[in-house]
Amino acid sequence: MRLSHVICTAVLPLALTLVSPSALSVSPPHPTGLNAPMVSISSFTPKNYVQQEATKMFPAPETGMVQHILTLPKLENEDNYMLEIQIGQTKMVDCNLHFLKGELTEETVKGWGYSYYQLLAVSEGPSTMKACIDNKQQEAFVSIPAEMKIKYDSRLPKVFYLPEGTELRFRTWKVDSTFFYAK
Repeated sequence: MRLSHVICTAVLPLALTLVSPSALSVSPPHPTGLNAPMVSISSFTPKNYVQQEATKMFPAPETGMVQHILTLPKLENEDNYMLEIQIGQTKMVDCNLHFLKGELTEETVKGWGYSYYQLLAVSEGPSTMKACIDNKQQEAFVSIPAEMKIKYDSRLPKVFYLPEGTELRFRTWKVDSTFFYAK
């Protein structure tokens, strides 16, 4: 009898709160910080490639490659922002740290001078050699070691050509501190 009384005292107020009009009127949380400006992402293979006005000067993706286009929204004071890029694949791995091998190169569109980034091949890379006692596999993002931070610039999309099955991750960084002076 006492347990049912405890359950009623705990569950009934919660249930009433969930169905009350004030609970339904709460707006969902707004994106804050650097996630608020939404980056537009487009990915094209040779089969579904559609030439866009803003990126028509960039080459179409070749067979086995995917063109990733990041269009950055205009921000006030863009010099205070950077874009971090990670390239890799989601794989099943053991307890060791795993990496992929691949060389990301910066290319230039001939006649335009615009930069784009290309990774022609990805292969298994080094890993630590710890003894994994339980041999448990887990899904994890395994990246090429090249960490890339590029200047935030909304005037031109950031274009990447990656092998199929390779993922592009990105995040935006913002400077929150002010300059200090040494005299």
